[in-house]
Amino acid sequence: MGFTIGGIREIRSGTRRRGRSSECTAVAEFTGLWGWDVVPGARAAAGACSCGRADCTAPGAHPLDFAPQVPAGATLDEVSKAWSEFPGSAVMLPVGRAFDVVEVSEAAGRRALARLERMGLPLGPVTATPDGRAHFFVAPGAAADLPRLLYRMGWDDPSALDLRGLGPGAHITAPPSDRGGLGPVRWLRPPALDSATRPPAARLLLGTLAYVAHRSRARA
Repeated sequence: MGFTIGGIREIRSGTRRRGRSSECTAVAEFTGLWGWDVVPGARAAAGACSCGRADCTAPGAHPLDFAPQVPAGATLDEVSKAWSEFPGSAVMLPVGRAFDVVEVSEAAGRRALARLERMGLPLGPVTATPDGRAHFFVAPGAAADLPRLLYRMGWDDPSALDLRGLGPGAHITAPPSDRGGLGPVRWLRPPALDSATRPPAARLLLGTLAYVAHRSRARA
């Protein structure tokens, strides 16, 4: 991907110098620094989706079908040009390419994150959605392998844990975009050079995530 610390400064300071939108800066960091593809997504207001479909089943929470993907490696200039065609779009990340996602409730995710950090285990980015979910970025392939991994750890039914894997074909809304008209997605653990481009294997986190998710459901 060829990113550097200097590249980070150039992207972030370039916005101030040339009046770029903060949205374009965020997308350029995702594509140019972390090697993530980005897709313009729909917005929702008063229950209506900007995709224009009256029967939309996920208002403000899906990619725009008619918007092309901004590929990993795109520069700030390329991002600005692409995003100018779809101003105000939500920033969405395709799952299953650079990373998969393990999703749990935000409450369980926060407790698990604190445990994992104390244990010194490798961690990738983690987001919190306005509808109360936490997304842990893990290495690609995790979603397909999740039932087997959980079974080997003694968990027969992943659905009973309120824990699921997101893989190819799924998209998540990236900070700081709004999700479904409910509010912005936030970083619980933002991307970093040592983790965003090489997210950890799910098996390193899954035992803690499953245990905390189980305890959270038992309390509820």
